[in-house]
Amino acid sequence: MPKEICKQRDRSVIHIKSIENYFSIALIFASRIILTFLLGCALSSATVVESFGSTNSTNSTSQLTGTQPINGVVMKGIFVNMKQDDNDPDSAPDNYIEDSLKELSEAGLDHARFLFYWEAYERDPEAFMKEIKSVAEAADKYGVKIIYDNHQWHTSSWLEDRGTGFPWSIFEGEYSRGGGGNTDNNAAQEFWADWWDRSVKGDDGKDGWTLMAEFLKEIVSTVDNHSSTLGYEILSEPHVDNIDQWSKIGKFNSFITTELRKTTDKTVVYSMNVPVDLNGPIKVSPENLAKMAPSDKKNVVFKISVYGVPDRDDYQKERFDMFLETRDLTGVPLYIGEWNNVVRIRDGSVFKINPGLSELTKSNAGDILGALKEAGMWGTAFWKWDFRDHETESFNLVSDSNGQINPTKYFDILEDTVESVYGSTDSQNSIEPVDTEQAASVDTEQAASVDTEQAASVDTEQAASVDTESGTEDAKQNNLINELVKTGKLTEDEAKELVTKSIQTGTDNPSVTDSATATATETRASNTTSTLNPDGNSDMTQTSTNENNITANQSSNTNTNPEDYDNLNELIDDIKNKRVDFEVSLNAFKNSGAYQGTNEEMQDCIDLAGKIGDNLIDYEIVRCSEDTNFFKNQLSNSDNNNDNN
Repeated sequence: MPKEICKQRDRSVIHIKSIENYFSIALIFASRIILTFLLGCALSSATVVESFGSTNSTNSTSQLTGTQPINGVVMKGIFVNMKQDDNDPDSAPDNYIEDSLKELSEAGLDHARFLFYWEAYERDPEAFMKEIKSVAEAADKYGVKIIYDNHQWHTSSWLEDRGTGFPWSIFEGEYSRGGGGNTDNNAAQEFWADWWDRSVKGDDGKDGWTLMAEFLKEIVSTVDNHSSTLGYEILSEPHVDNIDQWSKIGKFNSFITTELRKTTDKTVVYSMNVPVDLNGPIKVSPENLAKMAPSDKKNVVFKISVYGVPDRDDYQKERFDMFLETRDLTGVPLYIGEWNNVVRIRDGSVFKINPGLSELTKSNAGDILGALKEAGMWGTAFWKWDFRDHETESFNLVSDSNGQINPTKYFDILEDTVESVYGSTDSQNSIEPVDTEQAASVDTEQAASVDTEQAASVDTEQAASVDTESGTEDAKQNNLINELVKTGKLTEDEAKELVTKSIQTGTDNPSVTDSATATATETRASNTTSTLNPDGNSDMTQTSTNENNITANQSSNTNTNPEDYDNLNELIDDIKNKRVDFEVSLNAFKNSGAYQGTNEEMQDCIDLAGKIGDNLIDYEIVRCSEDTNFFKNQLSNSDNNNDNN
């Protein structure tokens, strides 16, 4: 695992070499007194450089040696993630913290962005700090670096039940309970306006900025002397509701950074805002984003989120390019503090996460991480490691199995993807200071970004407009056509034909005509920028066998490639019994006896599944066998739960 070192900057090296030249002259011409004096100066200078090696350059930040950034996960804890009015913590696996960091280390992942909530500290300071300390100690033991993230989502549980972040003491007596904590809620806008004006007060009369700085310094004083501590995130995804707030956020980040620098020289992370509305009144732009940067940019990084294959549509590319331009303006490296593959479906004026379609595969994971590497990101953290189950399957890197942590297939995908994109992690890799101007000069082509917590607040000006207010069938048909076109796999005419056929065959038989399916498949098979499941390799087939399962549950069909099956029921049985798992192109599977021998309803469901995601994945066939309407219903009905926390 990487070990943090202090590497002297070019300017410091030149300075020391200049002193060394003076030493040489002194040895020849000067007296022993002068020589002693100069030696003392040299030792003093060297000590300063070594002690503050990560911060003595004008703009510097920590990064792994070579071209490999830090790669890790976003990790949630137990007590540190409780809402203020929670009575009891969620039941966690035994030794959750230590076993989790051990798993990360053994998988070659080198850091965790560890989330905590300020309100959890106010709820129980002792339990909170005990857990923070246990993270630092376990991370030391297993060589995993930690970024301690001061997280908020929907502001605070004071403003809404599912929100979390700010403590109740700064709301009580001033702000009504339950007014809503999202960016479009008036109560949240009122609080954030006061926060940026520094007029929020605690019950002791201190202003909120000072209280937050004191809280963060409590954490710093507990963990900063641990070798595992990489840095601290000031505040995750603060709200911006007015154009005049950009510079105020810069003042806030400058204040907190200055306060932290009194006790630590480790990395400071500041975060992108929400919402990232490219066409809205807050005027998101590289110039305004740059105003958020702290005045002291030494050893500072800028956190953003990526929830999809970069460059999959014009909006996301424009959005990510904006962040890259911000990097150029500030000289501050970009840290992908959250990434995953997320599919959103329009629901009224917003896009919401559709768990049924948000699938992570080796292919799209490789596309995402490969693009981030090409764009020169400082580091990446996958969302997320948490023993609590989330309905979006790819958000579950680990599960609680009878009191023990059990990594899921998505953790295997992450581990394999990091190794394939960056190579195996060398335990000799170490963290060294890097000039941010050099870090900002990398190639920034083919990268795009989207953040999960914006999902519930996307303005209609950000995306293609569709009328979802009408309850008529025409509106529903138009919505479905638009969603199919957005996948990038169908033209508008092809989507219309697909929907028309579905209506003609009735709700119990949502089929696609053979001609439309064939045309769409042939013309779109090579497209690698799908919105819904944009895998990069449309013909990649993955096969695997479990020798123990095959021995114990011998199938009558010995095939491991889905296109070699002649009977669909046998294939489904093998998938369910984990004798085979795969990702195959729709074209290849349509040539199989299993596909050709099934009924039209099943074929239509498989066709739609394959169009949504470039390739056909094993579980999709099982879902079609259980409900031939499954994927049509997923496209027609947006999921109402967009909570990614």
